[in-house]
Amino acid sequence: MTVGLLFDATRCIGCGACASACKEQNKLPGPVEEETSAYTWTTVKPVGDIYSRRLCMHCLVPTCASVCPVGALHKTPEGPVIYAEDKCMGCRYCMMACPFDVPKYQWDKAVPIIGKCIMCTSRVKKGEPTACAAACPAEATIFGSRADLIREAKDRLRKNPTGYVDHLYGLTEAGGTSVLMLSNQLFEKLGLKANLPSEPPAMRTWQVLSNIPDFVAVWGVFLYGVHWITARREVVAAYEPPRQGPDIQDDSHMGRPS
Repeated sequence: MTVGLLFDATRCIGCGACASACKEQNKLPGPVEEETSAYTWTTVKPVGDIYSRRLCMHCLVPTCASVCPVGALHKTPEGPVIYAEDKCMGCRYCMMACPFDVPKYQWDKAVPIIGKCIMCTSRVKKGEPTACAAACPAEATIFGSRADLIREAKDRLRKNPTGYVDHLYGLTEAGGTSVLMLSNQLFEKLGLKANLPSEPPAMRTWQVLSNIPDFVAVWGVFLYGVHWITARREVVAAYEPPRQGPDIQDDSHMGRPS
């Protein structure tokens, strides 16, 4: 069963309990910041008369994991996309690849790592809700199986069609995500990217990477050929006697008496 979160912007009261709970659960230093960072993994911001929440969307097919050359990011069977700092080499490809601009870097550290929401994977494995969902007093964020959350969201849209934008964000964006969102405002106004493809960006990444072994093999053969030709020329040149050009004259007889 794949689990997830459903955030309903119309129910959020902006208390920030979710962000504080995230800080406590993950032992993140410092106060809750206005924007997500390596030390603030979720935020709540006012947008007009409602509130927007930002956090990792936990893509069903995560692009961050597809570009990571050392496997520091991967999606667990339960749903969270988690990060292994002991594997990370600091290339930051995940930051460039993420369609939601989620992973953040510890620029202030001598040995920095990536910081992002891991959907309380230790709690999820024990069957517990995420800390943010458990702390929300208005149930603006709820935790459950992704299938159940989709049914709940569609039921809300059906029962209150004028109270919501007729779209469940995360259902198809970037191939679908484990974090789903409802709102009565356009999602781009909440700071979320609109018009994302329904095909996972990771599929395009894998299409490119799948051709890399062939490219490397061909390029390797080419370079070996160049090396062989160069080395062969050096060997031949070592055994060939020096040649005199047509403009070089043998003047060894000059200076001798006739």
